[in-house]
Amino acid sequence: DQENSYQKGILKGRVRFHNRFEPKMSSLSFATAMKEKIMSKHILVATDGSELAGKAVHYALDLAKTMKAKLTVVNVSESWSPLDIANKVQAGHLKAISDFEKQASDNAMLIFRDVINTGQGAGVTIHTKHVADSRPADGILQAAKDENCDLIVMSSHGRRGISEMFLGSQAHEVLSRSKIPVLICK
Repeated sequence: DQENSYQKGILKGRVRFHNRFEPKMSSLSFATAMKEKIMSKHILVATDGSELAGKAVHYALDLAKTMKAKLTVVNVSESWSPLDIANKVQAGHLKAISDFEKQASDNAMLIFRDVINTGQGAGVTIHTKHVADSRPADGILQAAKDENCDLIVMSSHGRRGISEMFLGSQAHEVLSRSKIPVLICK
């Protein structure tokens, strides 16, 4: 009966696997159950440092540990706003672009430090990648391709505002465009 539910994709839970599997179990149980179907060697997890993205990081760490896979943590920072930069330059802040880029890089390093600290002792090989000046979905998909990942793990939405209430436009776009499996955490 439970296997039939998996086939129909009707189980409700916190994790979605390509919108076809919604297991009501821990990520370790999910990884064990899915091991026959997917044996990932390199997992990419996207994080913006938000609490919800932290859940995706924990799932990815559990999956990487269970599957003995490498884990690449990616943070994508969007491009600076020309209007904001123009206003800052007009106000006398001549290094507005370089300051924005440094702040984005520093923020990514803080996020990576937290993930590495969380993952210490799990026995998982963790790599980090900061993608600057990109839309999140584009950066995530490009990072997965560049790093030759075979699974993407991400949250349903991060810091994207009220308009992204349901699945989140970036998660939806990654799910729609990805050529590899995507695990969405809610």
